[in-house]
Amino acid sequence: MELTPIYDNQPDIYTLKGFAPRMMRTKDLRALGVSVTPDEATMDLFTAGCRSFMARWEARTAIPRPRVDLGPIDLGNDLEIHNYTSHCPTLTYEVSPVQGCQVGCLYCLVTDGVHEHTLSAYENYDQLLAPILEKHRHEEHYYYYSAKTEALQEPTLQTGIAHRILNTFIRHYERYPDSKARLFIASKAGIKHLMYARDGVRIIDLFEQLKGKMQFNTSISIMPDSLRLLLEPFAAPVPERMAAVRACQERGILSESALVQPIFPSYLNDEVMSEFFGRLHRNGIVNFKPEFLTVSPATLAWIGQLLEHFDPDQARRLYTLYLAPENQDHKKQRQRTAPERDFCMEQFKRFQQAGRDYGISMSICYWVRKALNIDIDMIPIINENGYQCLGYQRKLFDSPF
Repeated sequence: MELTPIYDNQPDIYTLKGFAPRMMRTKDLRALGVSVTPDEATMDLFTAGCRSFMARWEARTAIPRPRVDLGPIDLGNDLEIHNYTSHCPTLTYEVSPVQGCQVGCLYCLVTDGVHEHTLSAYENYDQLLAPILEKHRHEEHYYYYSAKTEALQEPTLQTGIAHRILNTFIRHYERYPDSKARLFIASKAGIKHLMYARDGVRIIDLFEQLKGKMQFNTSISIMPDSLRLLLEPFAAPVPERMAAVRACQERGILSESALVQPIFPSYLNDEVMSEFFGRLHRNGIVNFKPEFLTVSPATLAWIGQLLEHFDPDQARRLYTLYLAPENQDHKKQRQRTAPERDFCMEQFKRFQQAGRDYGISMSICYWVRKALNIDIDMIPIINENGYQCLGYQRKLFDSPF
């Protein structure tokens, strides 16, 4: 099935004037002014990333093509439990009706920025979901739509899958008004996504029927705007995401927490921080969950080259933070590296204070808490605004909003 992009950022990496990927080795990093010397294993992955980026750029497979293959899911399947749930206060199941993602972020945590494969979507996913909702209705838990892809993207909207999933939750609550299931949506969706209609019913109309049982968390990164257009090729522009947040708030839908990821540490300064948190405040955001860019050396190779095209000094700082040999033990899944631990702690304290200046609390996921040994006295498990972990709102279980 061919898809029509709802947002299509221009330029893209294929038409970026004066840009072409290249091989980079240790000598090229030194020429850029990078002050660290990566170890051999890191450099092998980095050069492999340069090679793969060149191949994908030449073949025009670096960003998703507007097509999805539709098919059924085995109704005997169960839902996956979200990665870190064993360490979180409340159980979370993943709602994943699409394999792949049309947004095509080149920093993607799920695919490490690789988008060569055709998207596939399960037309009957709502039939899988309904009996699972019923089975677990007595448990306090969330359904995270969608942990491994964008919930509101062309493959879910233009096939009707998103509408059917939301209607499944609506019917569930009509049948079981005391159900303890709660819907958690984290999304880069813009206002056009929320206004997308099938049979005259818009996504936001379905959200409104779910208020008190769901929350909509916007997802927004901290990076140069020039880079955002390239790294998030089919995402809604940030003003459109903020318009989606306000539209939810105007209809009484809980939408006041933001996933702030990825954060490009090379871009941070006082002016950026002030503008960013001021924007969150102006749009009614009272909580945020931060996470720095975490990338494998292979993914860093193409992100760094794109950043260098606009700002070589920022690229130098980015490479220095992520390629230092002493930092290679600060890993997430699949060899993805985070910035040096002391740097992260210093910046998280800075974020926390910047948020407090605007009345915005900070929540944090288990992996970051464990990796940085963050004490609950610094960042409580459930903060003063009732948010925890990725930004789950605990009060959804206590009283309606």
